[in-house]
Amino acid sequence: MKRRELIKIGIASLPALILGKNHLISQEKKFSKSTLLKPKRLKPGDTVGIVAPATHTPSLEEITDAKLLLEQLELKPIFGRTFQDKSGNKTKPPELRAQEINEMFSNPEINAIFSIRGGYGSVAILDKIDYELIRKNPKIFLGYSDITALLIAIRQLSGITTLHSPMLLSQFQGNFDLFKKILFTTENNITIENPNLQNIRKKNFYTIKDGAAEGEITGGNLSLITSLIGTDYEIETKDKILFIEDVGEPPYRIDRMLYQMKLSRKFDNIRGLIFGKCNDCDSTDSNIFDKSLLDVLYSHFSNYDFPSFYGLMIGHTPTQYPLPLGVQATMDATNGKVILNESYCVE
Repeated sequence: MKRRELIKIGIASLPALILGKNHLISQEKKFSKSTLLKPKRLKPGDTVGIVAPATHTPSLEEITDAKLLLEQLELKPIFGRTFQDKSGNKTKPPELRAQEINEMFSNPEINAIFSIRGGYGSVAILDKIDYELIRKNPKIFLGYSDITALLIAIRQLSGITTLHSPMLLSQFQGNFDLFKKILFTTENNITIENPNLQNIRKKNFYTIKDGAAEGEITGGNLSLITSLIGTDYEIETKDKILFIEDVGEPPYRIDRMLYQMKLSRKFDNIRGLIFGKCNDCDSTDSNIFDKSLLDVLYSHFSNYDFPSFYGLMIGHTPTQYPLPLGVQATMDATNGKVILNESYCVE
């Protein structure tokens, strides 16, 4: 066959190839909007798969700490295949990390999947996860920080609820009972709010725009959310209650990321917004930017119609409250709290 004819055939087949890929993605997203799948609640004696989708943990001390937490929960651990790699490297190959997660979802002996830590690298495995496999085997999947990329992708492309929550190496200061309640019960109407402070000169939250809203919860780490805008894994925010959190980001960088979300129209049709307490986010260089974090948040959100508030402990804080992606909730910006209208798990 002549070279020119080959080129013609190749060009003619391109639309079908492109359509095939886009059709697959659109079908997955269409599924997520019309169907909600929930994992089964945990019971004492259940088995949990331990995964490291981002930075690995070669430390024996940290692995022991993870086991001790599971003992407190009366759960049995099975460590994934990244833990069998004894190279000592903290950055495992993306193929290995994705295979670990796919195997955990396909293994009928595994009741839930816990991320051991965050760090960096989850974005590298998004296109290697079997979302159809996950849809057919809904299980608890939890993490936060860098794991945000997977929480959102699994929620949107598999249709199952995921849990933005402390991980196995988190501090669990004052939030252990709530963590257990969400994982081990089907209780609804759970209220999430910061503890009262003893110092009357300080507030434990700040209302940006008064009001309340109901809707499906979605969100996670701001840096991860913005990094995925423009990809097949970007966050869907329409008609959602959006929560975002971060750590160690100066106000000008948060300002830039919020502008990226605004210009991508991620705030146009949300029901409400929660910006989690951001530790180490007030340092700034007055030579280039002299707004505080609260100045930034008020300038971005005070003129929107939706309610918003700052300060809920849902991210990089010693006390960290879990929030499930995909469930219906009510947020109260005036009083700084969230009520989960339905359970994360089912019987």
